Amino acid sequence: MTVVRFSNVSKAYGSVRAVDDVSLEVASGEFTTILGPSGSGKTTMLSLIAGITAPTSGRILIGDRDITWVTAAQRNIGLVFQSYALFPHMTIYDNVAFPLRVRGIDRAGIAEQVAEALRLVRLSELTRRKPHQLSGGQQQRVALARAIVFKPDILLLDEPLAALDRKLREEVRSEIRELQQGLGITTIMVTHDQEEALSMSDRVVLLSGGKVEQIGAPDEIYYRPKSRFAAGFLGTANFFDGKLNGSGEIVDKSGLRFPCLTPDGWSSGTVCGVLRPEDIRTDAAEGFVEGTVRDVVFLGEIVRYGVELNDGRRLSANVAGSRGRHGEGAKVWLSWDRSRVWLLPQETRQTVAP
Repeated sequence: MTVVRFSNVSKAYGSVRAVDDVSLEVASGEFTTILGPSGSGKTTMLSLIAGITAPTSGRILIGDRDITWVTAAQRNIGLVFQSYALFPHMTIYDNVAFPLRVRGIDRAGIAEQVAEALRLVRLSELTRRKPHQLSGGQQQRVALARAIVFKPDILLLDEPLAALDRKLREEVRSEIRELQQGLGITTIMVTHDQEEALSMSDRVVLLSGGKVEQIGAPDEIYYRPKSRFAAGFLGTANFFDGKLNGSGEIVDKSGLRFPCLTPDGWSSGTVCGVLRPEDIRTDAAEGFVEGTVRDVVFLGEIVRYGVELNDGRRLSANVAGSRGRHGEGAKVWLSWDRSRVWLLPQETRQTVAP
């Protein structure tokens, strides 16, 4: 069942189209992330769903209800802001109770619903404290409790983890995902963080310049991108630009050959191959291309090598940190499973990667 539907929605600010003819559907109970760089239109899309701003053209529906011109107060949507937007003078209990009081819920009903919301976010013992007495992670959970206490149809999250340090972000994103799955609430999150999008989402909507670049499951967009932009924005990618020959190789302008698996219907032509760093091996006695290690970056779980090929280009290779460590200046052969090279047609190479 579709809960949120954008039908040819655009939003212009003067001559700038922040959202440009976007159509998409979000299914019931789905966790969808709108991902993109700054200026891609993702925050504008969230504002359109929330009713904070109105579209220039197109329609927005929740279920079968056209809400294009319905006020924010009438949409029954929970919204968690990047800054949390908690009332500093109110207790945690009163912060969470606020949307219920606005809706005219009686005192007993408020007490019951607030207790349940705080139980879900594991803050039942902190009801009398004020926001400044809580950690950042606790404040985030209060904001979540306030957003779900009135049982909204949709939960919107605006960069919900941006204010947290890395370790706390990992903890809270797991909590948010667990809460969303437990409630079965349709959730739409906006972020520029690829790791958050990949780890939390059922589907990702990738935006670029106000347009939808690709929609799909995280692994689909990561391993089967539809454009060079999509490949470059989600994680790190190595690109092989050249002509596809009859032997299943991409031959670049310097004559280097990069083996790939040629899909049906692809026998020749100019293509762009995409290969992720984790799919490259560096420990073979002989491989497909030879290079020199120029950068060695230890990242704990992996070591990332920057390998310069004979024509001066560089490829990134990620290797488990406990094996195959090479020093700067070392000569290495690079190899990979041919099937891991994803081919893009010539026209998609015109999209500029970030």
